[in-house]
Amino acid sequence: MQDILRQLEAKRAAARAGGGTRRIEAQHAKGRLTARERVELLLDPDSFEEWDMFVEHRCNDFGMAEQKIPSDGVVTGYGTVNGRLVFVFSQDFTVFGGSLSEAHAEKICKVMDQAMRVGAPVIGLNDSGGARIQEGVASLAGYAEVFQRNVLASGVVPQISLIMGPCAGGAVYSPAMTDFIFMVKDSSYMFVTGPDVVKTVTHEAVTHEQLGGAMTHAATSGVADLAFEDDVEALLQLRRFIDFLPASNREGPPTRPTADPGDRVDLSLDTLVPPNPNKPYDMKELIQKVVDEGDFFELQPDYARNILIGFGRVEGATVGIVANQPMVLAGCLDIDSSRKAARFVRFCDCFNIPILTFVDVPGFLPGTAQEYGGIIKHGAKLLFAFAEATVPKITVITRKAYGGAYDVMSSKHLRGDLNYAWPSAEIAVMGPKGAVEIIFRADIGDADKIAARTEEYRQKFANPFVAGSRGFIDDVIAPHSTRRRIARGLAMLRDKQTENPWKKHDNIPL
Repeated sequence: MQDILRQLEAKRAAARAGGGTRRIEAQHAKGRLTARERVELLLDPDSFEEWDMFVEHRCNDFGMAEQKIPSDGVVTGYGTVNGRLVFVFSQDFTVFGGSLSEAHAEKICKVMDQAMRVGAPVIGLNDSGGARIQEGVASLAGYAEVFQRNVLASGVVPQISLIMGPCAGGAVYSPAMTDFIFMVKDSSYMFVTGPDVVKTVTHEAVTHEQLGGAMTHAATSGVADLAFEDDVEALLQLRRFIDFLPASNREGPPTRPTADPGDRVDLSLDTLVPPNPNKPYDMKELIQKVVDEGDFFELQPDYARNILIGFGRVEGATVGIVANQPMVLAGCLDIDSSRKAARFVRFCDCFNIPILTFVDVPGFLPGTAQEYGGIIKHGAKLLFAFAEATVPKITVITRKAYGGAYDVMSSKHLRGDLNYAWPSAEIAVMGPKGAVEIIFRADIGDADKIAARTEEYRQKFANPFVAGSRGFIDDVIAPHSTRRRIARGLAMLRDKQTENPWKKHDNIPL
């Protein structure tokens, strides 16, 4: 028995050594942790249960029969994050560049299948050079098997991808189908075709970082949800992020104790909205003053900054937050902000997370770039997402809610459960000036008459009471009482049940 135990320990040591000391040192020299170090930092101490440590590839071509390393370039298993079960796979760049083989893919699929069976999140730590070329189509088949699991797991368990190194070619499509993608600045990149192919085909000279770096995807393409400074920050923030998510679609939003009372009032909110309707203010201040302890985990902060999305808590329970940001483009909806918010709303609805919507929207952004880019279809995505959502939905209109954008932003007509307005709210087809210039087009040359008509329109329509008189607004509330009213509403809606008509699936306007 002692000999067998020694052999076992020798095999474990070989697996833990990965690609060897030289490659581990090279990984560290790039400012990156190894696959196992990442797992240790992500999970609670001594909670990791590793699977398939002894798996090896089955390729005998191109000299691969003599190059077999236990674990085959990916560390897989399960453990806990802050005491909650998660499944994890961490690709090991020190072993064949983290390339995906048939056996490597089978290991990933195994943890994904088990995660769906028991109902727990899947976290992928990606650091891979792509498909293992020596295996040919077998490695491509492995990718497709992983893709299929991503699709089956979508809406069943949360899936999070943390890109911590290269991710190129077909490899990018697995993270793309997960719920959230985080990246590491100056260390990770994602693209379908690399700089060399781009230069050959389009004659564009571009670096890895410019083409698919963390900030490119966090600020320009919107592919990444967040970009972190280094591996350590990324993993620690991922631990914080997981706390906001339920384990599966069978659970309600997670709760945790808080000393922040639900009936707390904040008098500073009474002066948040400026008297001048054209002057911006920071909607993030409202969010932070409404959620527990000011803890707002914002997603995609550098992309489509005219809308805010992220998670917070109210009375200890997770809520998803969508809010127009008047500081950017006056809070207008455009293509990017519609896509950004729509996907977030659908995630919240998948996983039973109530949605809070803060509205200050003057309309959709005009212009040929928007129309040619398909704002009609993209704007419809957000409308569709809010309309199909059956989770508790609470909306607060702080100032402008004009035209179709009023409808889109979780209005009462899209089955909003509680729709509140501040006294400063202006709910109308359009702004007073634009409306008067259409209604009284014949008087445009008379500035005094137009000014008088504008003020008349403002008094009659640019307020929350017309909508309130029709029941489209449930109440006009004092800004300082916003948190209290939201907390009471969420408590009332805790056991809400609403179902959509049976269907195989909907056909969202992609």
